[in-house]
This record gives sequence, C-alpha cells and structure tokens, in this order.
Amino acid sequence: MRLPLVLFLIAPLVEIASFIIVGQAIGVLPTLGLIVLSGVAGVVLLRFQGAGILRRLQSEAQKGVDPGRELVHAALLAVAAFLLIVPGFFGDIIGILLFLPFVRDLAWRMIKPRIVVSSTFANGGFRTARPADDNVVDLDDDEFQREPGPNSKNPDSPWHGPRIGRD
Repeated sequence: MRLPLVLFLIAPLVEIASFIIVGQAIGVLPTLGLIVLSGVAGVVLLRFQGAGILRRLQSEAQKGVDPGRELVHAALLAVAAFLLIVPGFFGDIIGILLFLPFVRDLAWRMIKPRIVVSSTFANGGFRTARPADDNVVDLDDDEFQREPGPNSKNPDSPWHGPRIGRD
C-alpha cells in the first residue's frame, strides 16, 4: 500500500529533474516544443488506438467472448494517453511503452491472475427474456376490473375532478 504513495510523491520530482536535464541538453524552446508535441501525440494516438480497441471490444461482445483482455488494453491506452498529455518526459516514456501492444500484453499477463471478469455476454450481451418472478401477476384487460377507491367520493380530495390534461 505504501509503494503507490511513494511513487505518487516521487513522480513529480522525477519529472522536474527530467525537465532540467533535457532543458540543459537541448535548450528551453526545444524542451517546450517536445512537451507540446508529446501532448498532441497522446491525443492523436488515443484517437486512433482507441477506435481500434472499441471495434475489437464490440466484436468480442458479439462473439460472446470474455472481453477482459480488451478492457485492460483499453484502460492501459487511456493511462498511456494521459501520461503523454501530462507534461513530463519520464511519464512520456512510460506512455509510449504502454502504446506498444506487446507491453500491454505483458501487463495483461501480470494483471490477469488478479482480475475476475464477470459478464453476461450470452446472445451478444443482451438478455432475450425477462427472468421469472413469482411475485408478478400478468393480467390482460378483460381479467381485472377497476373499482373506485376510498377518495373517489370525497369532493375535498385532490384526486377528485377533471384529470390533468383533459377538459
């Protein structure tokens, strides 16, 4: 539990150090250009990769296959795009690596034993019939009769008189 907290606190320091190192090596304006370029690349890659992931999710759902792998790939792509959009070179390196399919597959193999995907993707993900419920009585119009309630004869009742929307 403490490791993610430590990483969360150390990550900004690593990013600041990477800005300083890259800025000294190539200058301020090229460093700022790389930051803007990585943000634009993150948005573009998310758009193209994300569309492909959505198509694969849809096809797996139609086949009735467990979509766990594609869901993890989609989540990792979103994390990768976020890391590229947020300024920082260390996060950009991790984000670029997460855009590579074999890295996502490696992450899936590490995550898979810890994840349980529960789904009802029979028949393309949609149920065709309502579940049976013993408390429901389904009657047709000729099988019941409406009787006036106790307030129907009370002239002070707010439910007495013309119905809303009718003259």
